[in-house]
Formats: sequence, structure tokens, C-alpha cells
Amino acid sequence: MAVSKQTTATERNFVAADFEKCTGCGVCELVCALEREKTFNPRCSRIKILRLYQLINMPVVCRLCEDAPCVVACPRDAMKQSEETGAILIDDEKCDCCGWCIEACPYGAIILHPEKETVIICDLCDGEPQCVEWCPEGALDLVTEKTFDKKVQKATVNKLIPETWR
Repeated sequence: MAVSKQTTATERNFVAADFEKCTGCGVCELVCALEREKTFNPRCSRIKILRLYQLINMPVVCRLCEDAPCVVACPRDAMKQSEETGAILIDDEKCDCCGWCIEACPYGAIILHPEKETVIICDLCDGEPQCVEWCPEGALDLVTEKTFDKKVQKATVNKLIPETWR
């Protein structure tokens, strides 16, 4: 009997951003909306750019939590997590937009669809996220949680060291 290997959150790839490279251009939002909804409407995008005081552009996207709180919170079983990729899948027929999943998401990665009565969340474009492919600054990448944490740690240390020498 073959035993299937279930990946953990640290092994799953998710779309992550390099905040120092992101210019807030919005290409990722447009490409996502076109790929997943066939429209150039950034409100229909599964990736969102938070623009903070014209200083920081922070793309927000699903981090593929292990034991995803959004899936657990859904009272209608409209969400499930792919055992293979970790992507959160929405059953539009079951979703009634109650918002419990939105409240449960620690990253703010789930939004109400602006035209349909359902929620939307990054599904990794079936393994080939177009936002990563089309980002003109190369600010987006598919990484594991462990790799992302190391990059954030390195960037933080690189910023702190020059500050301590002033």
C-alpha cells in the first residue's frame, strides 16, 4: 500500500513579495483578474496591493496556512484545501458570503467578489501564478514559508545594521 506524502505549510509554495522591489504598479492585480475572471478589473483580483502612505507597497495574497483557519471557519463547507498544493478552493455554489472566512484569515487574503455572491482567494493559477510571471519588477516569487522567513530576516538585519552604525 502506497503512502501519499502530505506537504506541510513550510514546504508549500505561495506567492510572496519583496517589498523593496514592489512599486505598486498594479500589473499583478490586472493580470490576476484577467487570468481568473477574464476582466481587467483589479477589484476581481486575488492579489491586492496595499499602498501605505506612498512609501510601502505590500502585495497581499494567501499564505496557504496549514490547517487553514478560513476553511475551518466556513460554516457551509464551501472551502477546502488541496492536499497536493495547499491552495484554498471555493465552491461558489455553497458559499453564501457570510464573511467568516474573511474574519478568520490572518493575512487579509480573502475578499468578496465584487460582482458575484462568493469570496475569492489565490488558487496559484493551477501552479503557474501569472502575477509572478508578469511582475515587471520581479518583486513576486513562489517560495516556501521557510524561504520567505529567511528573506524577511535577512532584509531586516540589512536594514538594522546600517542604522546601528550612525
